[in-house]
Amino acid sequence: MNDWIKNAPMAVTVCDENGTITELNGKAAKTFKKYGGSGLIGANLLDCHPEPAKTRLTSMLTNPYTPPNAYTIEKDGVKKLIYQFACPKDGKPGGLVELSLELPANIPHFIRK
Repeated sequence: MNDWIKNAPMAVTVCDENGTITELNGKAAKTFKKYGGSGLIGANLLDCHPEPAKTRLTSMLTNPYTPPNAYTIEKDGVKKLIYQFACPKDGKPGGLVELSLELPANIPHFIRK
């Protein structure tokens, strides 16, 4: 993992084509500390998600050209954007990346032409 990703102010979680977590940056390890933090490396990403997210991620793992899954959540008063996408490798499933970005309470929205 590149140094800038390791220290980025967003959680970055990477798994292989089987759903095994291969990388967590510092923010992800901190975010998931109560679940094992960096000790989650080697665990299955699918075990960390409830339904229907588990089914959606399984679909993304088996079809690497599935559109990204993006949504917002709020937990403990903190709003986040979750962005999950498949990473095809030579046209075959290669794994997933999940980005989790904390959002300001009043985030500006601009429409550009």
